[in-house]
Amino acid sequence: MNKPVSVAIDGPSGAGKSTIARILAKELGYIYVDTGALYRTVGYAVLQKEIDPQDAVAVESLLPHITVSMGYANGEQRVFLNGEDVSAYIRTPEVSMAASTTSAMPPVRQFLFRLQQDTARQNSVIMDGRDIGTVVLPFASVKIFLTASAEDRAQRRFLELREKGMDVTYEDVLADMKERDYNDSHRAAAPLKPAEDAVLVDTSGNTLEQSVEILKAIILNALKG
Repeated sequence: MNKPVSVAIDGPSGAGKSTIARILAKELGYIYVDTGALYRTVGYAVLQKEIDPQDAVAVESLLPHITVSMGYANGEQRVFLNGEDVSAYIRTPEVSMAASTTSAMPPVRQFLFRLQQDTARQNSVIMDGRDIGTVVLPFASVKIFLTASAEDRAQRRFLELREKGMDVTYEDVLADMKERDYNDSHRAAAPLKPAEDAVLVDTSGNTLEQSVEILKAIILNALKG
């Protein structure tokens, strides 16, 4: 049996990690793991219990009372909170900010750490997030750091949210994006930064198809080498 292949894709919010990783996983026959969705699920649980995401003690006390798990339907990752599929509820700006805040807490990261590692140990995966190449899968077969300008990323997220019928403005999305960038890169636990051996890819101005082809070539070349 061949050893599972692990591809780590890190980068800031809105860089296109999830969309690109999902397409690549399908084309390469790997399992796609959206770790951001796992953290969003914790953020959603915190909000559902009306806990202040800034209250680290209250957030930590909630963790023993929730289960977060993953499943797949029609090739798409679904996330479950205490057995309930919450995939449709975790993409709002409010949940995004709660996830950004709570994901900086070491107990939350430890809570999800084993689930992520076990998945990669048992399957060939493309896993995206903020600290996959640096912390979760430091020995990944391929590491990529995907980025784009804040304006480019905000425009993509704005259009995505509007397509879902959400009443948001580009200015608000851009402000949230910059705040999340700051939080993610300045947190004490596993801050957002490229792994030393990651390939840096800036997708500013690229079409989705161009970005997919660039990353696919990087992955295939790395695996050949």
